[in-house]
Amino acid sequence: MGERLGFQSRVVQYLEQEDMNIALIIAGGSGNRMGQDIPKQFMHVDDCPIIIHTMMCFQNHPDIQGMAVVCLNGWETVLQSYANQFGITKLKWIFPGGNTGMESIHNGIYGLKEVGCVGEDLVLIHDSVRPLLSQDIISSNIAICKASGYAVTGIKCREAILESEDGFTSCTSIPRDKLIRTQTPQTFRLKNIIAAHEEAKEKGITDSVASCTLMAELGGKEMHLVPGSEKNIKITTVEDLEIFRALRHTTKESWLK
Repeated sequence: MGERLGFQSRVVQYLEQEDMNIALIIAGGSGNRMGQDIPKQFMHVDDCPIIIHTMMCFQNHPDIQGMAVVCLNGWETVLQSYANQFGITKLKWIFPGGNTGMESIHNGIYGLKEVGCVGEDLVLIHDSVRPLLSQDIISSNIAICKASGYAVTGIKCREAILESEDGFTSCTSIPRDKLIRTQTPQTFRLKNIIAAHEEAKEKGITDSVASCTLMAELGGKEMHLVPGSEKNIKITTVEDLEIFRALRHTTKESWLK
């Protein structure tokens, strides 16, 4: 198919390896909430597109054998050009984006199956606009998924939580002790995440906000948590963009333990 931009010719050498670890980067959104002229994943910070900052995290990890990107329609050639420019050699496949995040993930996992990835391969599903992903979080996702079947990155909620019906008033609080704020990657065996999407189709679930929430909606799927990081931000607003830029130029003080 045209969306794969000729990558099939390079598939065989990667599929000879057993149990590949594949980063599936979801970049199918248009970024309307950012209010800019181009999709946020293609905006530049320090002369480099945000999506390339994100891909570098996986490019630099020794246990990631390949990357696939679910790309916003019409931006595939731009993505490939940037990958070539910045030396992203692990990018193997580009799949078309969907109308929702769930649909984009669907396109990605079925695309991986179509190009010959096997059910035991690990798929690290990651937002294209989380460019400060640490190597430790990637390693932990791989290790925990191999040991337990599922891995979801998350951090304990530290804020007080209120519930609001209208976004302006509240009279109800939610205990935070058991709350987890999830991040990505969220990691699954390819066969398991495909099975979840098949089950979701049968049950009429079409727009779950994340893979972890889909598993929760389906029920009976125990997900093991990987400690995340406050630095693993998702760039959604202009303020997030400013935080990302600041974090890139900040180093830990030497006196801190």
